[in-house]
Amino acid sequence: MKAAVYKGKQRFEIEEIPTPSPGPEQVLVKVHFCAICGTDVHAFLYDIAPPGTVLGHEFAGEVVEVGSTVTKWQVGDRVIGGGGDPPPGQESPTRSHPRYNYRTMGFPEGSIRGYAEFVLMEEWQPILIPDGITDEEAAMCEPTAVAVHAVRNSDLKLGDSVAIIGAGPIGLLTLQSAKAAGASAVYVSEIAPERARVALDLGADAVINPLEQELQTEIDALTDGRGPNIVFDCAGFPSTLDQAFNVVRHTGQVVLVAVPWEELPLKPVDWMAREISFKASWGSLPGDWHRAMDLMSSGRLTVKPLIGDVEAIPLEGMQEAFEGLTKPSNELQLVVRP
Repeated sequence: MKAAVYKGKQRFEIEEIPTPSPGPEQVLVKVHFCAICGTDVHAFLYDIAPPGTVLGHEFAGEVVEVGSTVTKWQVGDRVIGGGGDPPPGQESPTRSHPRYNYRTMGFPEGSIRGYAEFVLMEEWQPILIPDGITDEEAAMCEPTAVAVHAVRNSDLKLGDSVAIIGAGPIGLLTLQSAKAAGASAVYVSEIAPERARVALDLGADAVINPLEQELQTEIDALTDGRGPNIVFDCAGFPSTLDQAFNVVRHTGQVVLVAVPWEELPLKPVDWMAREISFKASWGSLPGDWHRAMDLMSSGRLTVKPLIGDVEAIPLEGMQEAFEGLTKPSNELQLVVRP
């Protein structure tokens, strides 16, 4: 099968590698679409992924072969590449390892994921794609689950106001998830014009460009000087976490959703007297995938504006796509079609 193999030093090569065969309790999935995740871009930018790795964990496809004891799936079933409940002892190390470190443990050697024509999965791992959801949309279930998890992980209550810093894919999905959870107003900080436009289309009550406007002043004006109840940092730039602490209201909460790889400067004396709480949100749980798909199926959340009308990238375009994503961008979501 054809795969985009990471070779190290920010370089992909398209190679023919063996197509795996399923064991008794496994299924082979033909990948139809795989969205490019920011964590994969980080692995490329910081050269963290081990050489020989095939990245890509936001994928959807079709079961093409099942193991001898598999009863849950049949050939032809459309599935998402995750969301199943792991059996005891097979939980993700992000949830089970007492000292999990994503930077040093997040990219195991030899893994083969969605930037390939086929992916081997355990019977319990995938979940079914409902009728009415395209494979391209279904590939966005994982990032949607991340946003759903962030909102559920927060202290958000019905009627609370929210600010979101960064309107990339995760920020836009968090915007919709917060609205679905009952936020009374959602204010977005974003510098890219196209992302700002989509944020407004998806229900943001206001979008502020922090390069042109003073973020705290604008947020104060929108919240009668109190600030929002919850601020989600979905950008992870050097200045944004401190911005979030400065913007949030007294006894409010800041939730870090982005994954910063650099040290972040903070000036706690400016905001710690407001007794702000802080929460890091990481990835998602199996139930979040199901909730994400329910939101998509019901129309309460849409991924279509994030995908847009841009044609999916072939594997041969991976190198150029990743190089582009390491620079400031107006892009929303890029999707690969192996």
